[in-house]
Amino acid sequence: MVKYMIRIKNITAYNFMICLFLCVAVAVTGCKAKTPEASGGKEVKGAAKGAQRPVPVTAAVAVQKNIPIEIKTIGNIESYATVSIKARVNGELQKVHFTEGQEVSKGKLLFTIDPRPFQAALNEASARLEKDKALFSKAEDDYRRYENLLQRGSISREQFDQIRTNVSALKAGIQADEAVVENARVQLGYTSIYSPISGRTGNILIDQGNMIKANDDNKSLVVIEQLQPIYVSFTAPEANLYEIMNRFNRERLSVTVLPEGSKAVPEKGLLSFFDNSVDSKTGTIRLKGTFKNQNKRLWPGQFVNVVLTLGDLKDVVTVPSQAVQNGANGPYVFTITQDNKVEYKPVMAGRTHNGEIIIEKGVSAGEKVVTDGHLRLTPGAPVEITDGVKPGNNNIKAENKEVQP
Repeated sequence: MVKYMIRIKNITAYNFMICLFLCVAVAVTGCKAKTPEASGGKEVKGAAKGAQRPVPVTAAVAVQKNIPIEIKTIGNIESYATVSIKARVNGELQKVHFTEGQEVSKGKLLFTIDPRPFQAALNEASARLEKDKALFSKAEDDYRRYENLLQRGSISREQFDQIRTNVSALKAGIQADEAVVENARVQLGYTSIYSPISGRTGNILIDQGNMIKANDDNKSLVVIEQLQPIYVSFTAPEANLYEIMNRFNRERLSVTVLPEGSKAVPEKGLLSFFDNSVDSKTGTIRLKGTFKNQNKRLWPGQFVNVVLTLGDLKDVVTVPSQAVQNGANGPYVFTITQDNKVEYKPVMAGRTHNGEIIIEKGVSAGEKVVTDGHLRLTPGAPVEITDGVKPGNNNIKAENKEVQP
């Protein structure tokens, strides 16, 4: 009886453990079954909500306008004329009539060389001329008198020929004397040196009181640079030669320059020269622009940024350069639709100008394009425009306001 009761107790405990284990298993299974349905559903809903959140971007409108065809390069300023002043006679530099760096006009007296030796030579030549004129006058009187005597037979033909020869010799001597006088006068004139052009003087290379050698190849008195007008010399690729020549023969081409480091208004001029040959070493053609230089902002030897304008591309579509991105299949842009979603569009990009790029194919004027925030975008993603163009902006065509030189 006792054994039977013990066995019943063991069986009851065993069944209780089994029932307890089954209850726990059912509870755990129920929790697992409920959790995916509840929490999993909330996670999907939250993820869907995050995917629909608009991406902040900046945008701009594609604009239709005229874009100038430009060649940009570096140029060097050259004076319109450069004259090295040299003496043409020997002598002492008696006086300097200007200061270094002075603006001088054409015909201004610059230097005076001691004129006294040349004045003396002129006086001597003039005196000799007067003497020979007197002798010639006497010879003419003798000629007329001897001619009458010859007609009466009072003198021989030989005597008369001698008198006539003497008159001719004295006449030639007078002409020679006149040439000597003129040369002496010219030499005296060289003692005063005048400016042949209007311009700005440089350093005085020989001081007052020094002896000057005529036409000294190694020494000039001063160098004068003409600044108004002035040249800007630059080069362009030979690939543009035909277009430059063609347009140069039909119209005046504008050249704009801006000195290095200058923030002022650029100087405008006209293309006035292109060289007669292409430099075979660099593959470039040398050009020159002429500028009035009224404010004298351009200085000989100065380097400047040069822009040669060859014409305009009419009614092209442009967008900011940062709107165009490069992908595996080439350049593309993200456009913004009416419902503020982005659309991926491959484009054909052309030349750039002042931070804008020409879109030859892929975007039309008036479309809104993303300029910043591309990394977070996918096709069809909603966006929020935070800066730049606002929805409803219809300014799709810009006016081209070119200032003619």
